[in-house]
Amino acid sequence: MRFIKNVEYLGGFRLRLTFRDGAIKDVDLKSHLDGEIFEPLKDVDFFKSVRIDEDLDTIIWSNGADMSPDFLFEIGQPAEKTVSSIPDQRRSEKT
Repeated sequence: MRFIKNVEYLGGFRLRLTFRDGAIKDVDLKSHLDGEIFEPLKDVDFFKSVRIDEDLDTIIWSNGADMSPDFLFEIGQPAEKTVSSIPDQRRSEKT
């Protein structure tokens, strides 16, 4: 089983999740907000209130909605590296 240790709101219905094993995944939950418990999450302002529940080791919202960390890992895409984390490949050439 996977465990989530950090969540970052990216915009829209996208989150960046950091798992305890070091994996970082970006998830877009827009098409996964089906059912009565997830209806309030369709309001972006409410969606942004996501937080980590340390007892459940996953993301939750104040209305009791949560999602399985295994499901989130499966639908997630590896987080894109930021420019600052990519080594500079440019080399100065001598003429």
